[in-house]
This record gives sequence, C-alpha cells and structure tokens, in this order.
Amino acid sequence: MKATLALIVLLLAAAMAYVRLAPSDPDVWHVDPLKAPDPGDGGVRLLPDDSKLYALPPASLLAAFDRVAREEPRTDRLAGSVEDGQITYVARSLVWGFPDYITVTAVPEGDGARLAVYSRLRFGRGDMGVNRKRLDRWLHRLDAVIQ
Repeated sequence: MKATLALIVLLLAAAMAYVRLAPSDPDVWHVDPLKAPDPGDGGVRLLPDDSKLYALPPASLLAAFDRVAREEPRTDRLAGSVEDGQITYVARSLVWGFPDYITVTAVPEGDGARLAVYSRLRFGRGDMGVNRKRLDRWLHRLDAVIQ
C-alpha cells in the first residue's frame, strides 16, 4: 500500500515537473494571429474585424497591451517585442503551472489600430474558458491604461 502511494506521488510530481519545465519553443508558439487556425475549445482568437478600433498607432497600442500583459502574475514574454510588431507571452496557471500562449499584434486602420490576438493552451483539449476570461480582463485593463 505504501509503495503504491509513493508511486502515485512520484508520478504526480513528475507530471507537475514536466508541465512546468517543458521548453517553450518560440518557433512553434510565436505565430501570426492573423494566419493561425481557430483554437477551438482550447483557446480564443480575436481578429481585427471583431476588435475595438483604438485611436493609437499600432506600436503605441502594442506597447500598452505589453504593459498590461506583463503586469499579469505568472506571465512572461516568450518572443517578439513592440519593435517587432508581434509579441508572444506564456501565462501559467497557479497550481499546476499549465502554460497558455498568447500572441498579439496591432493592425493599422486609418489613424488608429486594432488588435489581433491568438490565445491557446498547450496541454489538454479544453480550457474551460480561461483564455477568453484572461483576454477579456486584459482588454478591460488596456482600456483603463489608454484612457
């Protein structure tokens, strides 16, 4: 009985370590949100047609979004920059550290810009709306930062 329990604990610890320590390859995750496939139940994709028009140039909008994203706990930049015009972040869940990948770019429109965002999970099939809730929270904070 003790050996079985020890094996279960060891397997759980190994799974947690794998989830937290598995490398995140920018070549895999840093993709153009405009060309990315629909993430289905594992994320959310916001296209410019569905995005708010901001009265900012693309670089300023992306910089404001970057500020919001970097203030989020357990969120780090994986690839890209404001200067590159596209940024990918890794946001991890609190307990297990499951990674979600969020890629954003700003698309010019007239004197302003709209966002394109591609947010998806790495492990599993469904995210129970986590990516949508995070994106909605970040967009709400973005509005506060811009005003």
